[in-house]
Amino acid sequence: MTPSATSAINKVIVVAVVLSAVLEVLDSTIVNVALPHIQAAFGATSDQATWILTSYIVSAVVVMPLTGFVARRVGRRRLILTAVTGFAVMSIMCGLSWSLETIVVFRLAQGMFGAFLIPLSQSILFDAFPREKRGQAMAVFGLGVVVAPVLGPTVGAILTEYFTWRMVFFVNLPVAAMALLLLAGELPDDETEEIKIDWKGLALLALGIGCLQFVLDQGETKDWLSSRVIQVAAIASVLGALGFIAHGLTAKTSVVDLRLFADRNFALCNLIIAGFAISLFGGIAILPTFVQNLLDYPVIVSGHLFIPRGIAAGLSMVLTGAVLVTRFDPRVLAGVGLLLTALGNFMLGALNMNAGFWQLAWPGAVSGLGMGLVFVPMSILAFESISQTRQDEASGLFNVTRQLGSSIGISLVGTWVVRGLQTNTAVLSQNVTPYNPAAQAYLQPLGLTPDSAEGAAILGQEIARQAELISYLTVFNNLGLLAFATIPLLFFCRASKPGTQPTVHAH
Repeated sequence: MTPSATSAINKVIVVAVVLSAVLEVLDSTIVNVALPHIQAAFGATSDQATWILTSYIVSAVVVMPLTGFVARRVGRRRLILTAVTGFAVMSIMCGLSWSLETIVVFRLAQGMFGAFLIPLSQSILFDAFPREKRGQAMAVFGLGVVVAPVLGPTVGAILTEYFTWRMVFFVNLPVAAMALLLLAGELPDDETEEIKIDWKGLALLALGIGCLQFVLDQGETKDWLSSRVIQVAAIASVLGALGFIAHGLTAKTSVVDLRLFADRNFALCNLIIAGFAISLFGGIAILPTFVQNLLDYPVIVSGHLFIPRGIAAGLSMVLTGAVLVTRFDPRVLAGVGLLLTALGNFMLGALNMNAGFWQLAWPGAVSGLGMGLVFVPMSILAFESISQTRQDEASGLFNVTRQLGSSIGISLVGTWVVRGLQTNTAVLSQNVTPYNPAAQAYLQPLGLTPDSAEGAAILGQEIARQAELISYLTVFNNLGLLAFATIPLLFFCRASKPGTQPTVHAH
């Protein structure tokens, strides 16, 4: 085959796997906006409705580490075609759901199929391009994996506002159809292996990760360890994780090869990407509630806030992958990206009640620039020394870490906002008394006094608003500090010189 023909096939494969990845990551955020409408349609409580999100994420996180094992057993081509088809079918069923129970079951199955899409897409790209061109491949891949979830709330808001909540599932179908056509036509067949299924390791892995994800998703709703269900799930998660680690280090065969973490770059990059995901997705999770509940922005406008972030992230991905990774040390690029991520959060942490659209949007654009500078170099550094035969497995683990990081971020910010609101309300209430000159001056234009019933009610409302504002701003600043604190880990990573082909270490 001529180089031009090979290049053309590679381009088709890039488009196909990016579309496959977009299916999974877009669906993980686009449904969030439609959740209140789904809740109303089925007459569910907010606690019950969260299972629509939880079921998808839990099943995806449990299945994702098994990517390498299943790919070796049934073949990479067969697995990704099955995953895309299954995801599309379950999307149809979710859109046609007639009760809360049915949509939760279909979302559970959808998450299982979707779990394979990102790891397989990433490893297929690595194989399709020489190592010195992986930056370009990961830039295009990153457009789907990182930009799609950022724009998800915007797409979800438009579909829900002008059509119906069912469209957030049906929108997956044309994407899945195009991905299937391209993959079936260009992705070559691969060999399979007869591998014994490690049922014990599989059960321990499902117990550990599944229960951890359940704790992260439901902890705030159920008041964390005050709930017996959360207590049991947390204990089961710890026991499952410890059992899996002990089994994985002693068994001859395991569903996940934990020896991958012996590679310094891979281990460190997993830690860095987890910290980055906490900071990034934690901020993305609370921004809509911040602007809708506190600043009274309409849902559709809150969705538009993510457009500058998505555009900046896309430009950053392309520039980083096509130009910067060939000229600069990936560790330096990732460090700058983490700084920009921190800066974006710090900018949000300096806002007030009078913040306008662009005061809210610019910090997102700054963080978006950081996304490309972090994601592409981290993907290259993580797989610097991973052999081709282990890339499916390594990619599965790397993406599980990213997913768990985003789940931890979402759980943390929810807890910080609620706990901060309680603390700030108590502190502000102590300082606002009928004898406080500031309280008297605040009510004077209204012809009221702090000791009147109406004056006290107005002061109480303002205290609640200010307490909530302080709580949100504190969370944004905490997320910025976390991104900044992750930077020192980069100094311990190995990196090839810019523009040179990395050395392959056999495993």
